Amino acid sequence: MRIAVLDDDNNLLELVCTILNAAGHTCHPFLSGKEMLHQLRRESYDMLILDWQVPDLNGTEILHWVREKLSPTLPVLFMTSRSGEDDIVAGLAAGADDYMIKPIRRSELVARVQALLRRAYPTQTASEHLQFGIYKFETRAGRVSVNDVPVEMTQKEFDLALLLFRNLGRPLSRAYILEAVWSRDVDIPSRTMDTHISRVRSKLELRPENGYRLAPVYSYGYRLEQVTAE
Repeated sequence: MRIAVLDDDNNLLELVCTILNAAGHTCHPFLSGKEMLHQLRRESYDMLILDWQVPDLNGTEILHWVREKLSPTLPVLFMTSRSGEDDIVAGLAAGADDYMIKPIRRSELVARVQALLRRAYPTQTASEHLQFGIYKFETRAGRVSVNDVPVEMTQKEFDLALLLFRNLGRPLSRAYILEAVWSRDVDIPSRTMDTHISRVRSKLELRPENGYRLAPVYSYGYRLEQVTAE
């Protein structure tokens, strides 16, 4: 999972990213609230961890923007040294899903992050079979079928298709797709992703009559939408 973390303490930021990376996630650190907000307009993240008090743009201001502009289910964890009951209530009332008080404890951070991610992305499980209408994914075998008819796909095409279905209705930035499907091989040509998108759309017949539409999001990335056939 891609997790964006905001804190103006560089040492703490490095510690949190070390913990998250060790837990198998990809950490995107931000020392500045304005810098994070700029990236939130351009990139997709699976979760946000926000420091309450950042000089230029605090966590509460970021959270208000996130709840207004982004998915209401995007999990947000507040991380702060303010431990009073009124502060905790205020943070949760502002739209945070959970609240951690500094100093950060490694095992607690991992547990809270995993709990929030499980709640926000219930289909991101180890289940071997995932069904989306006429589409059936066998995740461990790397197979997909349409109306029980197997579809020949490369591993990258399968990974891309599964990523899109698991994030149904959610716009995914090109950087998010690149990182999720091609890992850290960021030197692939831009057209490679577009070619794979085109192949997935064609092979899976992602058309309104089949209940889905795979559409580009201008200057951002792609979104798989569930639609009603006219």
